[in-house]
Amino acid sequence: MPNVGFVLPHWLYWSGLIIFPLVAMYLSRQPQPEPGSRTIGIAYFIWAVGGFFGFHRLYLKNKWGFLYWPLFATILFASSMEREARIVFSDAGGAISAIESSVARTQRSLEKATRELEEARTKMTEIGSAEEDQSRRDRLQRTIDRQAERFENAETKLEDLAQERVELEPMVQIAADNRKQWSNVAFWAFLAIVAFMLVDLLLIPSMTRKAQLYLKDHPDDEVEREVLAKDSDLAGTGVGGIIDRISLFTGEFVALWSVIAVFVYYYEVIVRYVFNSPTNWAHEGMFLMFGMQYLVAGAYAMLTESHVRVDIFYANFSPRGKAVTDLLTSIFFFIFAVTLIWTGWIFASDSIGQGEVSFTEWAIQYWPVKLVIVLGGILLFLQGLSKLGRDISLVISPATEMRNGS
Repeated sequence: MPNVGFVLPHWLYWSGLIIFPLVAMYLSRQPQPEPGSRTIGIAYFIWAVGGFFGFHRLYLKNKWGFLYWPLFATILFASSMEREARIVFSDAGGAISAIESSVARTQRSLEKATRELEEARTKMTEIGSAEEDQSRRDRLQRTIDRQAERFENAETKLEDLAQERVELEPMVQIAADNRKQWSNVAFWAFLAIVAFMLVDLLLIPSMTRKAQLYLKDHPDDEVEREVLAKDSDLAGTGVGGIIDRISLFTGEFVALWSVIAVFVYYYEVIVRYVFNSPTNWAHEGMFLMFGMQYLVAGAYAMLTESHVRVDIFYANFSPRGKAVTDLLTSIFFFIFAVTLIWTGWIFASDSIGQGEVSFTEWAIQYWPVKLVIVLGGILLFLQGLSKLGRDISLVISPATEMRNGS
């Protein structure tokens, strides 16, 4: 199988976080097709993102889509076998490299032992037979014995290393052959899927028409959907209402980032397990994205009262009693919000000044992430002001505020 070396450009990452939610918000506000219908646009979309599995055919009520799955299973199996062969190849190759290093060290040791052995023997012949030379002769003999033993051990080790290398070299060749074999199997299965997808690219219009005719006589089962209250009903009036709508917009905007994560992790799974090409940017990009999502969505969570809190006593208070309690505790909220803005600005300023990037090979910029700390703090602070105004209004004139729906 061919390797996939694509690395997401930084500009595409940042622009995608802005453009994708805007496009998705626009599309979500367009008239939707009738439940149970099949449209050619959705069919092509599924072909683009799920055609590798034949999902576009299943969407169009065509059971031939199941033919894709054995091919995909073949790719997964062949890719796993290729990974195992690669591990064997890497381990055996590493062992041979270690043997080569050990052989080089042993040969140097052997040369040194040979040199010192020859020097000791030469000196031994130069010593006379006098009694005072006996101690010197004994020392040289010990040196000769030691170097001879060292020489013998080095030769034995070289023989062992040579034998070990002889045993490893076939493993390297076998592993290399297995890698090539399984890679070819996966590649041909991949080409078969691509060929089927290209054929389906032309057949989708006719399959869509057949699906629409089939659905007239065999409609989909009806799905009961719970009718939920609209978030827009939570927005107040006046300046506070403007802030509420900003919180609703930013909450919906970053919520759609979760859809980006679906596509990115889908891509990561495919390239990792099918093409044996794990990325170095998918997890980091989504990690940073979810961190920014958490910060920006704080104002929306506050408006919709989605934050976790212990309300054993608070839940039993009247609306006016809750408003009084919120007013008394709001000082702590504003201290937190101001601290978040101030410290976030310090972090962002330092990051901009240093041109801070991540420590991975992707080296994504960190300063936009830290600027989002400031943005999230500002949105949270503004939403706090909106709630503060609503609570004050409820305490002063509870009947009027209750009629306004607060």
